[in-house]
Amino acid sequence: MIVTVSEGTVLDTETMELVENQTVVIEADRIVDVVDGRSSVEADVDIDASGQFIMPGFVDGHFHHWIVTMDFARLSTMTAEERGIMSASLAEGTVRRGFTTIRDAGGDNRGLMRAIANGACTGPRIVQAGRILSQTGGHGDFRTGDIPPAECGCQMFHDHAGFVVDGVDACRKAARHALRDGSQFIKIMTSGGVSSPSDPFDSVQFTAEEIRAITVETDHRHTYTTSHAYLPPSIQLAIENGVQCIEHGNGLDAPTAKRMVELGTIMVPTLIAYKALNEVGPKVGFPASMLAKNDGVFEMGQNAVEVARTAGVELGFGTDLLGEGHYLQNEEFAIRANLEPAVGVLRSMYQTNVKLCQMQGEIGVVTPGAYADLVVSRVNPLEDLAGLAEPDANLSSIIVAGEPLR
Repeated sequence: MIVTVSEGTVLDTETMELVENQTVVIEADRIVDVVDGRSSVEADVDIDASGQFIMPGFVDGHFHHWIVTMDFARLSTMTAEERGIMSASLAEGTVRRGFTTIRDAGGDNRGLMRAIANGACTGPRIVQAGRILSQTGGHGDFRTGDIPPAECGCQMFHDHAGFVVDGVDACRKAARHALRDGSQFIKIMTSGGVSSPSDPFDSVQFTAEEIRAITVETDHRHTYTTSHAYLPPSIQLAIENGVQCIEHGNGLDAPTAKRMVELGTIMVPTLIAYKALNEVGPKVGFPASMLAKNDGVFEMGQNAVEVARTAGVELGFGTDLLGEGHYLQNEEFAIRANLEPAVGVLRSMYQTNVKLCQMQGEIGVVTPGAYADLVVSRVNPLEDLAGLAEPDANLSSIIVAGEPLR
């Protein structure tokens, strides 16, 4: 099928400039041409973009599809069929908000990825961490109640969300297993978090030797390790041992930011997540102990963005939303628009996120050869970035892999 998106203003995401009166020509799932004015190609579908803005599909740098509900008790008893159906429904919602690529930061999404690729359901491109790696009692250890202790350091607990591992050998084995099973990068937990039952928010997790065992494995596979980390001790432990990206980073301070710049470490803020926890968490039975840990974290995150920008830390664009909170995904645009210029936010999404997905030239650009993932916006993203927080009102067309959704 040939689709044309005609006579709109294209956002050049390399220069962050607008190019007027452009037509994008799509064949199958790729962009084959971008021409001045109207194309002479006979299209099966022509989308009139005159007076509107043609942009690459949005890229979320930190999202979760496998965690289909914030009710963790319910999640633990779901059948694979129930989770699969819910995941497919959530995936369609993701692309209908304009997010055509997702960097999934935890959970085994191979089944969903195959279903999307085979046309069984509609959804975004997923670049996945797969199973996360956590220490016993860490942010990725969601087991509740008493559990028998491991009989030796080589033992691993695992489920579809992650591995719980202790010791260098177990960390190395888990990293290799995750990469063998299709993890495109590895995510570890070096600090406490909000949505976990047994770890204080300010706890430091894993040792330098354990982290180094993991980062060596990702180096060998020509990919990278990222870490969930909030406060400076956890961030420092991660980046000094080969971790190349920090997720959240809400407690970032100036000395740590300076060191991140020296090492070239990226940080992916996820500010909407904390609003989602407060709005949705109580409705789905999110434990009061976890909600208490969320107090003040949003404000910390806003400050961390300013600290990072002042130091020159490269920022990504993420949301970290789970299940019932997915509908808030686009609100990250409005939050970030209040903290930094639109150009900076768009660079975070279309340049840094694309780098983290390791898909340069294939997504995040409106150029021949790239995937035909596009949104047509009624609002100028350079002048009204917050307008993208209202996709139903302001996105007139969404195209995924060459297929118009609307």
